[in-house]
Amino acid sequence: MVSESQVYRSTRCAEAQSKSFEDAVIQGLASDGGLFVPSAIPDVSKDTLFNKWSKLSFQELAYEIMRLYIDGSEIPDADLKSLIERSYSTFRAEDVTPLVKNVTGKDENLHVLELFHGPTYAFKDVALQFVGNLFEYFLQRINKNLPTEKRKTLTVVGATSGDTGSAAIYGLRGKKDVSVFILYPTGRISPIQEEQMTTVEDENVQTLSVAGTFDNCQDIVKAIFGDKDFNSRHNVGAVNSINWARILAQMTYYFYSYFRATDGKEGKVKFVVPSGNFGDILAGYFAKKMGLPVEKLVIATNENDILDRFLKSGTYERSANVLSTHSPAMDILISSNFERLLWYLARENLADKDDLKAGAIVNQWFVELKTEGKFVVDKSIIDGALKDFSSERVSNEETIQTIKEIYDISENPKKYVLDPHTAVGVCATKRLIKSDNDKDIQYISLSTAHPAKFADAVNQALNGFEGYSFEKDVLPAELKKLSTLHKKIRLVEKADVTLVKNAIEEELAKMQL
Repeated sequence: MVSESQVYRSTRCAEAQSKSFEDAVIQGLASDGGLFVPSAIPDVSKDTLFNKWSKLSFQELAYEIMRLYIDGSEIPDADLKSLIERSYSTFRAEDVTPLVKNVTGKDENLHVLELFHGPTYAFKDVALQFVGNLFEYFLQRINKNLPTEKRKTLTVVGATSGDTGSAAIYGLRGKKDVSVFILYPTGRISPIQEEQMTTVEDENVQTLSVAGTFDNCQDIVKAIFGDKDFNSRHNVGAVNSINWARILAQMTYYFYSYFRATDGKEGKVKFVVPSGNFGDILAGYFAKKMGLPVEKLVIATNENDILDRFLKSGTYERSANVLSTHSPAMDILISSNFERLLWYLARENLADKDDLKAGAIVNQWFVELKTEGKFVVDKSIIDGALKDFSSERVSNEETIQTIKEIYDISENPKKYVLDPHTAVGVCATKRLIKSDNDKDIQYISLSTAHPAKFADAVNQALNGFEGYSFEKDVLPAELKKLSTLHKKIRLVEKADVTLVKNAIEEELAKMQL
C-alpha cells in the first residue's frame, strides 16, 4: 500500500487530485501554478536514527530516506540503489559531502559542510546528478520497445542565478530523449559559472543568456510551465529547485552531517544555510520534521533579504530592485521554494489541518503578491515558522571580512578559503556562537560552492595577504581550462516569454534527438 508520504499534491490545491512520485518529478510544476509536496512527512524513530542510520554511508542513507518518499512499485529497490550509486560516483570526495570540523581551529564547534565536490563544484550537484539519472530512468521505461516516432521526449527548461544551470546541464548532458534549456541573466553570474554552462558541447544542451535579472528568468520559466499549448507540444520538465526530487536528494546531507558532528549520538545542532531560493534549507526542514533533532535552521541572507524581513515582520514583500552583491546566487527577490513551507505552516494553523483549505490560503497569498507586490500573514504563521527557523542578514562588507578572517586564522589543514555564499553563512554562524554562548551546540554551516567560482570576491578579500595566489591556492586545473574552450550561447535581447519560447523551438528543430 502506498503511504501518504509517497503521494504528492499541489501547494495551491486547486483540485484534490494527487500525483505519483514520477508524475511530480516529470511534471515539475503543478498545473495550478503550485509546487508538489508530499501529503505527509514520515516519522523516523530515534532508535532508527541513532542505532541504524548514523552508521550508514552517504549512499546507504540516501536510499533509506528516498525509499520513504518513493513507492517500491514506482522504482524497485535494486533500481533505486543503482540510481543513487551512479549519481554519486561522479563526486571527488569518497563521502560525497565531507564535514570539515572546527574550521577556525578554535573551540567554537564551527563545522563547514562542503557540498561542492560534484562535477560542477556546487551544492546543486548533490541533487541534479540524481535528477538527471531519474529523468533518463523514467523515459527509458516509458519508451521501451516504442518506435522512434512514438517515443516520449522531455524538454527541460530552467532558470539559474549561477550554479543550478551548470549542475542541471552536467546532470542531463547526453541523456537520451531529454533536451535542456537554461536561462540566465546576462552579466549577472560569475565568468566561471557562465563558462561551465556554455562550454558543454552536447547536442541536447542550449544556454539562453537573457537581458534582465534572475527573477525575470524565473518568471519566464513559470510562464512557460503555465502555457498548456507549449507544454503539450514539448512536454516541459523542471530542474529548478521547484522540482520535488531536488529537495528529496538534499535531505541526505542534513542527516549525514548531523551524525558526523555528534559522532552518531543525539546532540544540540544548529544548521546555518546561505539561502536564495529556499530549496537547500527546505530540505533541512523536512529532515527536522522527520525526526532529526535539530535545534534550529538558520536562514542566512545577503542584502536581498526577503526571507529575513518576513520572519521579522510577517510581510512577504518584493523589493523594488535586486541588489548586486558578492553572493550573486542569492540575489533573488522571490524565493520560489518558500511556498512549500508556507503550505505546511498554513495547514498546521488550521484546526482541521485540511489540505485544500491550506492550498486556498496559499493561493490567495500569491495572488496578493502578484497584484500588490506583497502579502501579510497572521502572527500565528510567523510563530509557527519561528519554531524551526531563525534568520540573519549579512552585508557585502561583512562577507568580504569573513573570507579574510577565516583565511587569516585557519590552519585546518591549511589556510581555508570560503566562497562568498559560504561566507554569508559563516558570518551568521559566528554571530550565533557569540549570542548563544553555549559550548554544547554544534554549528554546521553549509558551504554551497567552491571559492574558485567567485574569483572577484575572493581576490578582493585575500589579495592583501602575503604569498596568496588565486591560481595556486584556489583554482582547480579542471576549472582553469574552461576559459580556453569554445562557448555555445544564444542571446535573448529582452526578458520576454515569447522571445524565449521562439528561441527554444528554433533550437529544438536543430537538435537531432
